[in-house]
Amino acid sequence: MHLSEAQRAVLEGDSGAAAAKAMEILVALGDVFDAPELLPVSSVQVAGVSYSNLGDEGLAYLEELAVDGRAVVPATLNPAGMDLRSPERMGLEESFVRLQRRVIRAYGRLGIAAACTCTPYMAGNMPAPGDTLAWSESSAVTYANSVLGARTNREGGPSALASALTGYTPAYGLHLDLARHPRIRFRVDAHPGGARDWGLLGMLVGQASEGQVPLLEVAGARPDLESLKALCAALPTYGGSPLFHLVGVTPEASRYPAPREVEIIDEALLEGAREQTAEPAPAGAPDLVCLGCPHATLAEVRAAAEQLRGHRVAVDTWICTSRPVKALADELGLTETIESSGALLLCDTCFVVAPLKGRYRYLVTDSAKGRYYASGHGAMDVTLLDASDCLQVAILGRLP
Repeated sequence: MHLSEAQRAVLEGDSGAAAAKAMEILVALGDVFDAPELLPVSSVQVAGVSYSNLGDEGLAYLEELAVDGRAVVPATLNPAGMDLRSPERMGLEESFVRLQRRVIRAYGRLGIAAACTCTPYMAGNMPAPGDTLAWSESSAVTYANSVLGARTNREGGPSALASALTGYTPAYGLHLDLARHPRIRFRVDAHPGGARDWGLLGMLVGQASEGQVPLLEVAGARPDLESLKALCAALPTYGGSPLFHLVGVTPEASRYPAPREVEIIDEALLEGAREQTAEPAPAGAPDLVCLGCPHATLAEVRAAAEQLRGHRVAVDTWICTSRPVKALADELGLTETIESSGALLLCDTCFVVAPLKGRYRYLVTDSAKGRYYASGHGAMDVTLLDASDCLQVAILGRLP
């Protein structure tokens, strides 16, 4: 891989040990994928923030880099394992809280903002079409590639951090036109409703496309932000590509030739997915209701506040969002309404990365992505409903 004089100087240590280590990672990655060069990035989003994912070795690595490493481009973080401003409300062990704070302090010394969100495009990290990025979180990567028309591979935590410390990423994969061509085409003869349905559509497409870039044809499709966010979260979670093209909606949908063969997703298939994922657990009542995976928009927070107004929740209920949305919710009185019901409006975190295994056994959520991870490493039973039904479960303490 060709390196410029400035890049080679970083590799040789002229910018410090952390930057040299970061450049080594990028050069090795570029060699693996036959990248001809490094591309300058406009922003970075780093995963590997929750201490439950990093562990002691990951924390030690961050603190070692923080001795002389500094981000040279704007960079934000993925959700942490707790609400950084009020972790006590989540019932976490003090040892976890202490170690999670060390993780955040290390990132702070590296010059990376503690804006811990899986929706950086709603928290001040908004790329323009064609921008080169090094983002990590799968739903954010898919949103940036597909909806915004920026370009990023799905980076691992170490490679994204390396890009933050150097300002570069290898030129391969979805940075190149060839990898962005659709390879499989879906005609959706169904009518997905809200965000839950679009998440289920992402699940079905992801399972059927096996990592190929899909072209989606959904007659009359006008998905809102929340629906696109759900689609972007589910598609890569269930085996799909971190890029899709949606005819009439996404900016590159008409740029490349459409595949000739067509797969059909009809109403019966979508309804089957609804029924399968909405099945109640074999026994017992839910003990956790979670919304906001990916982080809730202001519209989602407002809808939750309106439904919870005047009620008390019967089970632990979390609505997760980003700090900018939480600040607006505070100003508008939405936070007070939600928390008067006993529910929590949390920021910086998500039930997918919080250390919940063993604490809860039965989750109800509106997130297809959340269902996948909570039933896997979270070892929970999960029922998937739309957001309003989830909140009804929270109020009733049982499935209606």
